[in-house]
Amino acid sequence: MSDTFDPDTPNIDAPAIDSPTTDPEPAEFEVKMASRVDRLPPYMFGRINNLLYQKRRAGDDVIDLGMGNPSDPPDPVVIQKLADAAADTGNHGYSKSNGITNLRREVAGKYHRKYGVRLDPESEIIACLGSKEGFSHMCLALMGPGDTAIIPSPYFPVHMYGVILASGNVVALDVADPDKFLRNVAYTCENLTPRPKVLIVNYPHNPSSAVIEADFFVEVVRLAKKYGLMVIHDFAYADVAFDGYVPPSFLSAPGAKDVGVEFTTMSKGYNMAGWRVGFCAGNADMVRGLGTIKGYYDYGMFQAVQIAAIVALRETEATVLQQSEIYQGRRDTLVSGLRRLGWNVNPPKAGMFVWAEVPEPWKSEMSTMDFAMKLLEEGNVAVSPGSGFGAAGEGYLRMSLVENEHRLRQAVRQIGKCLSADRKGAGPMASSAS
Repeated sequence: MSDTFDPDTPNIDAPAIDSPTTDPEPAEFEVKMASRVDRLPPYMFGRINNLLYQKRRAGDDVIDLGMGNPSDPPDPVVIQKLADAAADTGNHGYSKSNGITNLRREVAGKYHRKYGVRLDPESEIIACLGSKEGFSHMCLALMGPGDTAIIPSPYFPVHMYGVILASGNVVALDVADPDKFLRNVAYTCENLTPRPKVLIVNYPHNPSSAVIEADFFVEVVRLAKKYGLMVIHDFAYADVAFDGYVPPSFLSAPGAKDVGVEFTTMSKGYNMAGWRVGFCAGNADMVRGLGTIKGYYDYGMFQAVQIAAIVALRETEATVLQQSEIYQGRRDTLVSGLRRLGWNVNPPKAGMFVWAEVPEPWKSEMSTMDFAMKLLEEGNVAVSPGSGFGAAGEGYLRMSLVENEHRLRQAVRQIGKCLSADRKGAGPMASSAS
């Protein structure tokens, strides 16, 4: 019998197995998870989500500022195109896992119009089932046991656990100061053996809303070439920015395609979160590696969705800009309301979240998780505790901008009432915002 295992050849030489004469003592059946699952911690937002569900079942009107789930619909022309394409019986078969050609061409066109970046739609762009799926599968393509990735801190959970599920290790570096982040990347590469393999960056940053200018990515490329780092830029909030700020693309930096890729999504600016349309663009070898993994895991998104996405990219840029203006109005409403309550809040330049420091005395008296539970239990306002994004997030809350301005004003009133009842007459918290 050959020593080499061939999955296409049955093992006809295996000896017969005699049936047992007596049944063994029954034992409790045990499901043993893979070590990659055992490495995952308990879900940080489980307590909040459970209480939120219970309150809503009881009829409470809870204002949910926790999840960044867009509440506005896509442009009507996109919805109509989806309906038309779904009515075409030719669109219901399996779809290519890398995306139909015309969709990839539209992505290339947007990169050229907006960022001056030229991309080959055949080899440098691949469609994903949302950027989160693409990112996770890219980690599987690039990483394995013993490999290390540098990630931003505080971190969006998939940046940490996408690496862990790929059996990799993580070094998390604070993103608050972009120059310091880059210095720490260089220091880590100089002092860690073996050197990190992948650098993950995310600007505009989720959850902290930190932003950078274009020269940041010039330095990222330089460091990547010096230390042999492959770069993944999560550009999920490319289309949501305020006050004239335009988030720069990593791929616009000279030499970026030599060292990395960028993930974008239609979930945010296009309000197509549930449609699951994302893209990976950049280094052809990395794109090909992602395509190899995807070829084994999926058949690509529903073709009617891809056709509607083409129309969205081609015809609705004005709607995307209007959506940013809507988010900017919500940002101003929430920030001004929290400031009237005495909170220390900086208005973000981009993204769908306000990153708010927990006010005193609560910051010193309780954990961020307990403070978030307090707002939900007593104020009927759900927020994301910063500790859910790693230790660097402790002391902060992430508040999403998905509710309309009226609901955001109501949320501020409920927060003010909740905290003033707890510290009645104890300073600015005792007042409410209108």
